[in-house]
Amino acid sequence: MCGEMDDDGPSKLEDHLYSSFLTHTRAVLAAMAKIHHEEGSPSAYADKLFADALNRSVRDAEAREPSDRYPTLAFQALVFARLAGFLASHIALPEDPLRKVMDALMHGYGEVEHLEPYHGHDHDDDHDHGHDHDHGHAHHHGPDHDQGHHH
Repeated sequence: MCGEMDDDGPSKLEDHLYSSFLTHTRAVLAAMAKIHHEEGSPSAYADKLFADALNRSVRDAEAREPSDRYPTLAFQALVFARLAGFLASHIALPEDPLRKVMDALMHGYGEVEHLEPYHGHDHDDDHDHGHDHDHGHAHHHGPDHDQGHHH
């Protein structure tokens, strides 16, 4: 069954997914390091918090036995989703916290597709990936956070 552990450690799929996570993490962090925000701005704070959390995720997973790294990564996604929900539940309803969290969740989920050129994947296919941001609503990634700098 997909995701089950073999007696010899993580499955090939889990190993591939975890390796892909590390590759994409490095690409995201490298791209973010090139972005210069006004010191103390909400965008600078949001990007630093994101980078700190992503670095923590990698450190925690890498500190585990190889057979535990992928399950740790999978569990982290659930923990961060829970945290996002908890934080959003304390935002005023007129600010539409659920939409902001869902927009940010989908932006993060689609961010890997935007990184494909960074690791040599030829991405000239004809199908729509659903990450065109010209669909009539704003993405909110934190106070005054400009999503455009990630691309």
